[in-house]
Amino acid sequence: MDKTLRIGVLAVQGNFREHAAVLRRLSVEPVEVRLPEELEGLDGLILPGGESTAITRLMRLYGLDEALRSFDAPIFGTCAGMIVLDREHLGLADIRVARNAFGRQVHSFEADLDISDADGPLRAVFIRAPWIEDAGPDVEILAEVDGHPVLARDGRILVAAFHPELTDDTRIHELFLNLVREASSVGA
Repeated sequence: MDKTLRIGVLAVQGNFREHAAVLRRLSVEPVEVRLPEELEGLDGLILPGGESTAITRLMRLYGLDEALRSFDAPIFGTCAGMIVLDREHLGLADIRVARNAFGRQVHSFEADLDISDADGPLRAVFIRAPWIEDAGPDVEILAEVDGHPVLARDGRILVAAFHPELTDDTRIHELFLNLVREASSVGA
C-alpha cells in the first residue's frame, strides 16, 4: 500500500489554503509551512500565488529562503511562487520571469491551455500574471498563451503563471504529484 504523500504548502502569504484544499481532494496530506523545520519529511512543496515581494521578505525573515535552497524534493510554484523560484530570486529554476506581464489586476483573465497528454484544454485563471521571459536549455515549456510560456518544468521544479487552485480541474496538481512520485521512486 502506498504511503500518503505529505506535501508542504508555503503558508506565509497568498493562496495556501486553496492549494491545501486541492491536495486534500487528491487524498494527499497538506502541511502548512511557515518555518524551516516544517520542511522536514515532506515529499514536495507548493509555493502559492500571492504577492512575490511580501513572500520573499517573509521567507527571508523566517529563514525559509536558505532552507528552500537546500530542500531537494520537487517544488511547484504558481504565479508569485513561480517568480520566487526564478534566477533573480531563489535561483532554483533556470528561468527569468516578468512580473505582472499580462497587465494589472483589471487585465486578469481566463484562458484555455493546450497541454500535451491532457484530456482536452485546461481552463487557467490568470491574475496579475507573470510569464517566462527566458528559459534555460533544459527547461521544458508545457503551455503558452499568445506565445508566452506560462507552464514549465525544470527537472524537479514545476512552475505555472496561473492559479490552478482556483478551478475544479486538478490536472496540474496531479502533474506535480506525479513528479513527486517519480522523485520518490528514484530516491528509494
